[in-house]
Amino acid sequence: MNDILAAILIGFAFGWSLRKSGLTKYHKIVNVFRFTDLTVLKYMLSALVVGMTGLFLLDGMDAIKLAVSTPTYMAGNLIGGLIFGGGMALAGF
Repeated sequence: MNDILAAILIGFAFGWSLRKSGLTKYHKIVNVFRFTDLTVLKYMLSALVVGMTGLFLLDGMDAIKLAVSTPTYMAGNLIGGLIFGGGMALAGF
C-alpha cells in the first residue's frame, strides 16, 4: 500500500511541476506538434534521463534490483490509461 501511495504522490508532484512550468497550456502542446516549440519534449526527456540515472545509481548501490524484463499487466495498463485519459478529458485537454 505504501508503494501505491508513493507512486500517487510522485505522479501528483510531476503533474504539479508540469502545470507550474506552463507546459499544460494549449499553445505549448500544439507547438510541439508543429515543431516550433520543443520545450515540452525537452522537459519530458530530462525527466526520463533523471529517472533512468536514478534507477541505475540505486541498482549500482544495491538499494534496488532491476529486473531483466517485467511482465505486462493488461488490466493495470487499461485502468491506468482510462484514469489518465479521463483526467485529461476533465481538464479540457
